[in-house]
Amino acid sequence: MTSTTAPRKSGRLVARVTPEDKSLLEQAAMLEGCSVGRFVVSHSRAAAEKVVRERETIRLNAEESRRFVQALFAPPRPPTRRFKRALAAYRKTVIER
Repeated sequence: MTSTTAPRKSGRLVARVTPEDKSLLEQAAMLEGCSVGRFVVSHSRAAAEKVVRERETIRLNAEESRRFVQALFAPPRPPTRRFKRALAAYRKTVIER
């Protein structure tokens, strides 16, 4: 038999809510059969994961996808004068250790 231990909860989150919000959260937690704290953490974590996932994912339509692939396979453009000056300045000022 393997025993797994839940990560130790050491962080604390405090929020001020209106009486109406508190009542609603308590009712929802009761309906799910859990504490208000567990309800809030569970649902806010799911919402946070969704936001992060949406912000970290780039969605392209067919035309955008085609243009992106073309750009990846296209030969690189020659460096501009401005880029060459920036590279020279970088090499003069940045010291590698």
